[in-house]
Amino acid sequence: MRILDFRLVLALLLTIAVLPISHVFGFEEEERKYYSAENGQELLSVLSTADIDVFEPIILAFQRENPSINIEYVTTGSTELMKAIYVENAQFDLVISSAMDLQTKLANDGFARDYSSEATSSLPDWAVWRDQLFGFTQEPAVMVISKAAFKNVGVPHTRQELIETLRNNPETFAGRVGTYDVRISGLGYLFATQDSRNTESFWRLTEVMGRLDAKLYCCSGGMIADVASGKLALAYNVLGSYAESQLAGTDGLEIIPLDDFVGVMLRTALIPTGAKNASAAGRMIDFLVRLEGHPELSAQTGLPPIQRVAQSTGTVLRPIRLGPGLLVFLDKLRRETFVRSWTSSIEQN
Repeated sequence: MRILDFRLVLALLLTIAVLPISHVFGFEEEERKYYSAENGQELLSVLSTADIDVFEPIILAFQRENPSINIEYVTTGSTELMKAIYVENAQFDLVISSAMDLQTKLANDGFARDYSSEATSSLPDWAVWRDQLFGFTQEPAVMVISKAAFKNVGVPHTRQELIETLRNNPETFAGRVGTYDVRISGLGYLFATQDSRNTESFWRLTEVMGRLDAKLYCCSGGMIADVASGKLALAYNVLGSYAESQLAGTDGLEIIPLDDFVGVMLRTALIPTGAKNASAAGRMIDFLVRLEGHPELSAQTGLPPIQRVAQSTGTVLRPIRLGPGLLVFLDKLRRETFVRSWTSSIEQN
């Protein structure tokens, strides 16, 4: 049944024609909140993968500068967001997602409007694509661990060390490792495919996690919460911004950027072709790409802004660049092959 569900989602993602579908297949909202502006005269509708509690300080700060704009903010998962815009033509003015590859596909396939301004022109070339897709954060993928679980086995700092630690201590980690379900998580699929490009250890690590009955998640937040509660010993490849925000002041946990490499995701925004208030969406994009000038918001949200300097080379950081290269793993055959291999590795029990 799980494979059938995946095939349905895949078909929805990769179909080119926008087909009428029954409401029972409508995209799934997680939360919805309305923000009344001081002198609200217009509405900006936003569909986003960023949790409300994370993004709210940005919304309120934007409204202080734009007191006429009411905002309706709807959250969903990255795959559901893709389905909403690509398949259902859902009406939103601004789309924000952590899944860079799916956002790139939306722009590439004609679902994004052109937009340019002084603010977007100041972005480095690796953070903007075709004046349609705009990066506004740089967020590393990290590992979050329970210190107690690793007390007697040592904390791993590379993927090879993690493989050996998990393999040698099944009694400690069986059922207590969390990772993304790449069949339903757009961000998880992005991180997994990028990991497979960066290291030969990816498939060995996936197999080891599979033998330990890894728990699969759609999102970073749930994984991090389960480490904090003690249900998990570790969560792999969660967003560092969410980890720092959720775990602030929490004892007994540690955020580990692995020493062999750290994938860095750009959170992106685009204006869909069906936007009713593209002008307000553009103003929000200008605000987002200038987050570097609002350090108080980065402190409140944990979202690190785009740094307008050349990306470093010779470091452990592996920034994921915007561009057509992100479409490679969205090819239907290539995606099916990758997911089939991943599923056979992770579902060994």
